Amino acid sequence: MPARSAPASILSDTAMVLAAGLGMRMRPLTLTTPKPLVEVAGRALIDHILDALAEAGIARAVVNVHYLAGQVEDHVAARSAPRVLVSDERDRLLDNGGGVKKALPLIGANRPGAPFLVLNSDSFWIDGPRPNLERMAEAFDPERMDLLMLVAASSSATGYDGIGDYLMDADGRLRRRGERQVVPFVYAGVIIVKPSLFEDTPEVFSLNLLFDRAQASGRLYGVRLDGYWLHVGTPEAIGLAEAKIAQSVR
Repeated sequence: MPARSAPASILSDTAMVLAAGLGMRMRPLTLTTPKPLVEVAGRALIDHILDALAEAGIARAVVNVHYLAGQVEDHVAARSAPRVLVSDERDRLLDNGGGVKKALPLIGANRPGAPFLVLNSDSFWIDGPRPNLERMAEAFDPERMDLLMLVAASSSATGYDGIGDYLMDADGRLRRRGERQVVPFVYAGVIIVKPSLFEDTPEVFSLNLLFDRAQASGRLYGVRLDGYWLHVGTPEAIGLAEAKIAQSVR
């Protein structure tokens, strides 16, 4: 399928793909294979994400590496679209927020200060009539938002059995669930974020810090995923995801 044009002129042409985790819940598969290279429906998990970026017209992706880093580097080196740059975390794992912060000079090389996509490599989705990355890019409003999150209905997510992460109001503003509260939406592993949110953050930190900062200022918003979200966090989830993919192409 030919690539679309870049998703929105306000966004960076470079996305960040988080691929440095240890994959503990995916063992024993990850004893010898890094989690981003575990295959689902004949494609490595990370390729499902990189394919979506290429289709959206994103020219470059920064991929961070830590566990079995050489395997991930060799794998992504074979791609031409998007062109992949590696952010090396072999010496120290920085958590997902710290990993993105370290990569900011690569992400902003072409368009300093531009909002950019950050995507997990252990979940992906089956698009509805319109690609979700395109919908997110159109929905992002820098006047109102510091961070826009793709959220999925927790009741219908494949491979997910939690109690949700967020409530969303009629305007799309998100609020994190309270203790013992069950809420309808789960974070689907994709955000658009302004680089300014990373100011005054530690070297090692979770993206949850940025989510909470944006919420506190009333600038955390969500887009509901159109299609099916596939969370592949355990070996058992692979079969569930493959069954949903097979069902969707009939």
